[in-house]
Amino acid sequence: MDDATCKPPARSVLVVDDDEFSCGVVCDMLGDLGITEIHTADNGHAALHTLAGLARVPDMLICDLFMPDMDGIEFMAELGRQTYQGGVVLISGGDVEMLSVAQDLARADGIQLLGSFPKPLRHETLAALLALSAD
Repeated sequence: MDDATCKPPARSVLVVDDDEFSCGVVCDMLGDLGITEIHTADNGHAALHTLAGLARVPDMLICDLFMPDMDGIEFMAELGRQTYQGGVVLISGGDVEMLSVAQDLARADGIQLLGSFPKPLRHETLAALLALSAD
C-alpha cells in the first residue's frame, strides 16, 4: 500500500448529540470498533468549543440534527466556514425528510458528508462509515 494515497481509518471522532443515552451508545460502538480518541458535545456551540481546544481536529464528526442552542444544521454551516476536512455523519431521531434537507445543506457548505441516518445508528452502519472515512 502506498502511504501517500491511502488514508488510515478514523482515529478520532467527535460525537455531537444532546441525548445522553444516544451519545453513550454511539461512543460505546466507536470503542468496540477500535476508536480510542472519542470526544463528545451536547450541542453545536459546545462542539465548536471542544474543537477549538483540541490539538488535532477529529477525523470524523457524528452529529445529531436537533439540539438546543445550536442545532446540527447551524453547526454544519459553521464547520463549512471553518473548512473542516474530516468526514461527517448526520443522525436524527426526527423527520427523515429533514435528514435529506440537512444532507443537501451540509454538502452545499462544503462538508464531506459520509451519510445521514435515522437514530439509532446501527453498529454495522458505523463500521462501514469508519471504513469509508479511510478512503
